[in-house]
Amino acid sequence: MTRVAVVTGAAGGLGRAIVDRLIADGLHVIGFDIDARGLSEMACAGFEGQIVDLTKPADISSAFTDIHTAHGGIDALVNNAGTCLMSDFPNIPADEFERQMALNFTGAFHCCQEAVRLMTGRAGVRKIVNISSNGAYNFDAFDPPHYRASKAALDTLTKDLARRYATEKIAVNSIAPAMTETPLFNVVSDEVLANAIAQMPHGRAMQPSEIAAWVGFLISPAGDISSGNVIILNQGRDVR
Repeated sequence: MTRVAVVTGAAGGLGRAIVDRLIADGLHVIGFDIDARGLSEMACAGFEGQIVDLTKPADISSAFTDIHTAHGGIDALVNNAGTCLMSDFPNIPADEFERQMALNFTGAFHCCQEAVRLMTGRAGVRKIVNISSNGAYNFDAFDPPHYRASKAALDTLTKDLARRYATEKIAVNSIAPAMTETPLFNVVSDEVLANAIAQMPHGRAMQPSEIAAWVGFLISPAGDISSGNVIILNQGRDVR
C-alpha cells in the first residue's frame, strides 16, 4: 500500500523540496498551502494540492476530513509552513504576535491533532516531522523574539507527542535548520543576510534539498527508532 504524507507550506521553497523528496521516495503527498497558483504549478503524479488556510482550525479539520474520505488515513505529517515576521521587541504589534504564533505553531498543533487521528490503525511506524529553526536556540542570530518563541513551542510539542505516542508507534521529531536559502531571505537586509551567512562554517547557506533529505530520512524506515529529538542542522556553527 502506498504511504500517504501531508506537507504543509507545500508551495514554498522548502515545501517544494520536501514534496519532491517524498514523492521520489514513493509516498503519495498531499500539500497544504494558501497559494493556489503555487500548488497548481506542482501538479504531477503522486501529488495533490489542497488550498488550506492554516490560521483557521476549521479549514484544517475540513482538509483532513477530505483526506480520510479519499485515502482512509495518513502515514506521515510534515509541519513545514511558517514565516518570520520582523518587528522587534518591544514594538511588536499584538496582531503580528498572534499571526506569528498562528502560522508557526497553532496551525501545526491543530494539524498534529488531526493527523494522529488519521494515523490510528495504519501499518508500521507513523511519522510527524516539525520544521523548527536554529533561531529557537542561537541567540546570536537576528531572529525576533516572537519567531523564536513560536519555534520553541513547536519543539516542546514535538517532545510531548513523542513521549505520549511512543508505544503507539508514532515517531515525532523536529528539524531545526540554520540559514537555508528560501524566500524567507527576502525579509532581511542584504547586510544582515551577509553577516549571518558569514557565520556559517561552510561559508554558505544550506539548500532546501539538503533539509528535505533529512525529512526523507526520518520518514523512511531508517528513522523508525528516532523520536523526541530536535535535530539541529547548522554545519557545526554552534559547537562550543
